Parts: sequence; C-alpha cells; structure tokens
Amino acid sequence: MSRVGVLQEIRKMRFEALLDLQERGELSRIEAAEMLGVSERTFRR
Repeated sequence: MSRVGVLQEIRKMRFEALLDLQERGELSRIEAAEMLGVSERTFRR
C-alpha cells in the first residue's frame, strides 16, 4: 500500500472513532470536527 493510501486509512479510522464518540454523546460535533481539522458542517455531512 502506498503512503497516500496508508494516510487515507488512518484518517478514516480517526473519523470513525470520533463519529462513534459523538454518536454516544461523549463528544460534541464541534469538538470532533476540530480534532479532524474540518468545519462542523463538513463533519455533519
């Protein structure tokens, strides 16, 4: 797997972990979005 592929997979794993925390109410959408470096609207979509 190329470096780009590895980095994309890591980002996907971080997103899924933060989404899980947000859905369980342990994290707000804004906090999760900030951790990913995206806007709240982008995270929501």
